[in-house]
Amino acid sequence: MRNKLFDVAVVGGGISGVCAAIGAARAGAHVILIERYGFLGGTLTACGTGPMMTFHAGETQVVGGVCAEVIERLKQKGLSPGHIYDTTAYTYTVTPFDSEGMKLELEAMCQEAGVTLLYHTCVTGVDKKDGKITSVSVYHKNGGEKIRAKMFVDASGDCDLSFLAGAKVNKGRKADGKCQPVTMNFKVTNVDTDKVKVYIKTHGEEFPRLKGDLGIVDRSSRLSIGGFTKTLQNARRDGRVSFLREDILFFETNRKGEFIVNTTRVTGIDPTDPADLTKAEFEGRKQAQEILAVLKRDISGFEESYLEFTGPFIGIRSSRQIEGKHVITEEELISCKRFSDTVAHGGYPIDIHSPDGLNENMFEEKGLAPGAFYSIPLSALYGELHNLITVGRCISVTFEAQAAVRVSPIAGATGHAGGVVAAICAIDNINIDDVNIEAVQKELKKQGAFLAV
Repeated sequence: MRNKLFDVAVVGGGISGVCAAIGAARAGAHVILIERYGFLGGTLTACGTGPMMTFHAGETQVVGGVCAEVIERLKQKGLSPGHIYDTTAYTYTVTPFDSEGMKLELEAMCQEAGVTLLYHTCVTGVDKKDGKITSVSVYHKNGGEKIRAKMFVDASGDCDLSFLAGAKVNKGRKADGKCQPVTMNFKVTNVDTDKVKVYIKTHGEEFPRLKGDLGIVDRSSRLSIGGFTKTLQNARRDGRVSFLREDILFFETNRKGEFIVNTTRVTGIDPTDPADLTKAEFEGRKQAQEILAVLKRDISGFEESYLEFTGPFIGIRSSRQIEGKHVITEEELISCKRFSDTVAHGGYPIDIHSPDGLNENMFEEKGLAPGAFYSIPLSALYGELHNLITVGRCISVTFEAQAAVRVSPIAGATGHAGGVVAAICAIDNINIDDVNIEAVQKELKKQGAFLAV
């Protein structure tokens, strides 16, 4: 890579970074994607985040483009059932997938688009001149080198590139800087899904989210459920579960009888502090074992199940956000404000896991009107640096608004948008402020993105 000048350099190979890289390459840019691990997909393929929720707002699919194409390609190969009804009764659809299949598909799509992939590489520093990044310093097995590009996309999830570049960033809740809890997801296999469904249908008191509609569990080809509230309370009372959580939440993957369990909760963690993250990994795995024991002992259908894996790193909901030209607020999401520079949409509600850890009911939701969806403007994807675009869960939003836009389909949509903007700026040799938003929107629509503008 030495002495090579790329049009666009993307840092981070999660869903937002992959969509950015592919979107930029399809728009004609010469793109490099830098990833610290040896595969793509980020939390979706590394640490059991899933299913993706939600591509929809009511009957309308509000996330299209590259992110939606990934799922269609997986469906064709039997590696995803596609967008199915959410039987947790929380949002519209969930999208299970085969994580190993997704790794391969994301690589194939990058290669088809002509993206240069660079794995096992960490960004360690930034060179700047006249308000622009000129290169990023990276470290890999051959030591250090600099990668030069006209435009840079921060898809790190934690604003790592933006932070290193000296961009304005915020972290956590405005009042005290605290972040949402982190979670160690884990996968359990050899579950008898039919037995789990029978239990749900005969123990309605355990599933307050369903409001008595217990037949909901038969409306999808894969089971998603949050509940077992009394079971969890009993385990807490008996000292078998050491942490606070309102329910047990799990989702069946593309493989029947395999479930992602999203129940652990580690509070008081600063996701940008390596000492805190180390502590969280220990605690997350400990909590996973506690919940696994409850599943096997107390929940019908899990008796013969076994732990398949815990991820290589704990899942982070929120950390740093850039302070962009525009900061999206909770009110703008709930009112579904439209922006002239809209580049993406979302229909997921505000979903806050409280940083405080004071009681079992640590979850706050603020929903939208049925079928409503909000807009994300380009001005929330960049700040004062002329050639740096930030995508995914660390775009410019308040703590409350971030709790909605952080989910993977929306991260994919903002990534796609950011990649297209970066490509147009690089090819035309212009700053982000000077980009023609109509040209951006036209290219996004050409690439299949949903834009209500």
